[in-house]
Amino acid sequence: MNGDWLIRGRDGRLGVYWLSDDAVLCRAERVPGGTWDAPRRVGGEQSVHAGFAVGQGADGYAHLVAWRPTVPGESGLVHSTHFRPLLAPLDWIPIGHPQKNGDRTGTPAVAVDAEGRAYLFVRNRSKGVHTINQKERGGWNAWHNLRGSRVHEELVAVTGESGLVEVYGTNPDGILSWHQQEPGARPVAADPLPVRIEPGTLSALPTSKEHTTLFFADPEGMLYAWRPGGGDPVALIAAVGPGPVATFRCVLDGHDCTLLAQRSASGRVAFAAYPTEQESAGLWWTESGPQLPSGTRVALAEDAEGRVVAASMTPDGVLRLARQKDEPGLALAAWQEDL
Repeated sequence: MNGDWLIRGRDGRLGVYWLSDDAVLCRAERVPGGTWDAPRRVGGEQSVHAGFAVGQGADGYAHLVAWRPTVPGESGLVHSTHFRPLLAPLDWIPIGHPQKNGDRTGTPAVAVDAEGRAYLFVRNRSKGVHTINQKERGGWNAWHNLRGSRVHEELVAVTGESGLVEVYGTNPDGILSWHQQEPGARPVAADPLPVRIEPGTLSALPTSKEHTTLFFADPEGMLYAWRPGGGDPVALIAAVGPGPVATFRCVLDGHDCTLLAQRSASGRVAFAAYPTEQESAGLWWTESGPQLPSGTRVALAEDAEGRVVAASMTPDGVLRLARQKDEPGLALAAWQEDL
């Protein structure tokens, strides 16, 4: 999947999303900090393909996008809104195909602007990028080709602290990006960053009113941070596992910090933190929890009491959580398995 699969809804409850067979499933806390409900199917009885996206707006609503089979050999994109984690998500609503018809073209990405409108991005058949966004009063605008070339499968879409939408992708030459210039406008291309990057390792985190920080690994496994317009990428630390790092901003000992998490080669979840936008301060990994199977996903969020929450989800849907203790630094309580 693409996006933050662990979210906190506007009612304070945590919720999670994952794919099982031909459906996106969700679970949520019955009360903030309490036990969890049973898994439920998102969007009704329609089947969906692997590879879906979640984006959350400032209003707390979650927007989900997935591919569904239509006629033999073809697929179309569908959208669902989830207003509160403990409520049922809306049924899947068809959006269509970026090039009118054909099969799945790439994993979608979705971001939600300051007005609560979802922006969907997906690679097209030509390995460029198409986008479509919700209208202010319901429905969707027409598809638009943002162009680009040789774009890899997964895109990363975020809404900056300014409320403007940004989307990032990679190709064999480096990082591509498109940025909104004003609310409601289509994102426009910025200068690409020529850099050696391992496909599938890109993640993004808004770190100030002016900046989004991108994190990625090079083919040798070194993790970098880079802010568009902010100079060259900065080498941070060797990644401890494959894929993108989970990223989150939190306050640790009174300081605005950026927290990273990743499943390590040992199978445990590793954490590292540093003062936000101060990469020169240095960081190191600390492992926590049990050994987890390959393919386990890791996510970070904040609960209703302001505690950092780390979550892991194994490929067979087993959810584990660890919450921050009332101690200095990032001290986590024991991981909970039977939720």
